[in-house]
Amino acid sequence: MADWFRETLYPAVSQTFARDSVLYEGDTDFQHIEIFENAALGRVMALDGVVQTTEKDEYVYHEMMAHVPLFSHPNPQHVLIVGGGDGGVLREVLRHPVARVTMVDIDGQVIALSKKFLPSLSAGAFEDPRANVIVGDGVQFVADTKDRFDVVIIDSTDPVGPGEGLFTRAFYQRCAAILSNGGIVITQNGVPYFQSEELIRTAQRFDGVFAYHGFYLIAVPTYFGGFMALGWASNVTDMARSPSTAAADRITTAALKTRYYNAAIHQAAFALPQFVQDLLVGEPAKNS
Repeated sequence: MADWFRETLYPAVSQTFARDSVLYEGDTDFQHIEIFENAALGRVMALDGVVQTTEKDEYVYHEMMAHVPLFSHPNPQHVLIVGGGDGGVLREVLRHPVARVTMVDIDGQVIALSKKFLPSLSAGAFEDPRANVIVGDGVQFVADTKDRFDVVIIDSTDPVGPGEGLFTRAFYQRCAAILSNGGIVITQNGVPYFQSEELIRTAQRFDGVFAYHGFYLIAVPTYFGGFMALGWASNVTDMARSPSTAAADRITTAALKTRYYNAAIHQAAFALPQFVQDLLVGEPAKNS
């Protein structure tokens, strides 16, 4: 009989997952990792008591983190991924004709364990010659690098523990400094219904750093509380108002086989419900 994993993300509500078998559990230098089997979701990875990804629905998050910015940029060649140790975003980025992808994750054990227990997520991406995988501090890398990137994807955990430094104004300023002309930054910003402060703080910290910024929405079944918000920012490209026909043409030409992302979703994801719009103009939403 399975035991149960109880997620600890929110203090007042939680979700549970049947843990049919535990494949790995232990501590790294940065966090507690658990990987287990679930009959409905396949293999599940949790960090510090919070589910990060599952084999069953990972494609929603990874496709939307990668394809929305890469199809919004006219010619992305150099991409930086900060975090993303499971390899899913790397996999999707490498489906584009990019020249180089640098991935920096602070926890090498997440990379190693994902390769071993969740190989379908990276699907060989770590071995792609265009991929430069670095185990190190993403905040420090962004501060020190002399390279310039067309797209910077911050595939982070929530702003606690190892992910905390990836949500500061200073970090966003450094991201802006390493963008090429027309470059785009993408962030993950939690579930607005339960994590409204995360959304508001990111918007405030983007303001004054980037000329254009906003959010788009994705629906990942495992992330309890409704849709998740992904942040975007650029000093040249207004992703929410960029010509949808141009992106649609590039999507059609690329002919990528996807499971969630398509041209219509690309455009529709930027439509924000009223309570999210209210949050962004300083009107607290009810029940938030």
